[in-house]
Amino acid sequence: MTYTLQHLDSKEAFGASFDLMRILRPHITSPAVYVAQLARQAEQDYRLLAAWDGAHIVGLAGYRELENLIYGRFIYVDDLVVSPDLQRSGLGGRLLAAVRDEAVKRQCDHFVLDTGLHKPLAQRFYFRQGLLARGMHFTQKLRGEERALP
Repeated sequence: MTYTLQHLDSKEAFGASFDLMRILRPHITSPAVYVAQLARQAEQDYRLLAAWDGAHIVGLAGYRELENLIYGRFIYVDDLVVSPDLQRSGLGGRLLAAVRDEAVKRQCDHFVLDTGLHKPLAQRFYFRQGLLARGMHFTQKLRGEERALP
């Protein structure tokens, strides 16, 4: 199939991506909160690339350019989701390739993303895309529930 890749750059366009993004981020339950969050992230260089099948969004890749002492300048992929019926169709690889091309164009040193330890199928997909596991990502929730301290 032929898909059109296009960055979403308006609140209306962000809203059109809500249902698909919920597959990846089910904790986001309000379209208005989602759109407001994306608008704030866009102010921080977040871009949301959509794969369109006609009038329907069937894939998303959200990313941003960052710089730190570990990677130098790099593109970080925040979000990657494809419609469940199109998984294993090559669309996820096409979205990643488009974002990787953007990293090369911007002369970034690295291309980085995280995935959950509980997602072995995603990990296999990323290995097939040429990404290698280099570390473990640690987090601590600071708001919304009591945090456990050592």
